[in-house]
Amino acid sequence: MRELIDCHIHTEVCGHATGTAAQMVSAAVFAGLHGIVMTEHLPLPEDLDPGRELSPPMCDLISYTEQVRELAERAKGLRVVLGAEADWLPGREDYARAVRAEAASLGVEVVLGSVHMMGDWTFDDPNDLSGWDTTGPDEAWQRYFSLWCDAARSGAFDVMAHPDLVKKFGHRPSFDCRELYAEAAAAAAAGGVLIEASTAGWRKPVAELYPGPELLRAFADAGVGATVGSDAHAPAEVGYRIADAYAELAEAGYTHVCLPLGGGNVERIEL
Repeated sequence: MRELIDCHIHTEVCGHATGTAAQMVSAAVFAGLHGIVMTEHLPLPEDLDPGRELSPPMCDLISYTEQVRELAERAKGLRVVLGAEADWLPGREDYARAVRAEAASLGVEVVLGSVHMMGDWTFDDPNDLSGWDTTGPDEAWQRYFSLWCDAARSGAFDVMAHPDLVKKFGHRPSFDCRELYAEAAAAAAAGGVLIEASTAGWRKPVAELYPGPELLRAFADAGVGATVGSDAHAPAEVGYRIADAYAELAEAGYTHVCLPLGGGNVERIEL
């Protein structure tokens, strides 16, 4: 029997999910998972998230990290790793490094890097789709992958989450993406980061794994390691279609996935 892992899980602490840390861990046990990484969002700058609807204040993260550490100690038959997700913000690159350092002081072992914003535009927000009218797919894809490559090379992250998130609503560029994909693979290899095969894409309008087959093969060909996650925002989403992601990874040329443990250490899980 294959050992399934889920390395991207949020809780109600972030302000836009449901379920406590304990409920997420229970859901993972119920799903028969081998290991999970709890990856609550790290705080965004206050001007970008004034109502704390997208990320928690640092004070809430303190109690959250304490809960996860306690759950990890009590969990039986499930490996629980304390992680986090942080945004790479154009023009505020030092913020990602600073917030990671603060998270490390709380015992956070693994940090996922994400690109959700281009300037002031949160391009994956279903309530902010007007940006697609002023920024067409060609420009959006170019800008997104430029930021993504900067993040991957930055040294601020252990894993790059949902690598081609820009396709979330089905917007595709008119040009051949192979050059962008080659640049992304080279950036990930140079930065020493893992990439995430995210099953969340199957829950979104694009209805496709993040990353898609061609980009996933580019990462595999470049020798970039992979992890897998559901980006769960509710207990029912924990472990979502992880076995299907394993199949896509194998098709792309991967022989194993990695459960990140912190400090550059991973547990290799055979596909």
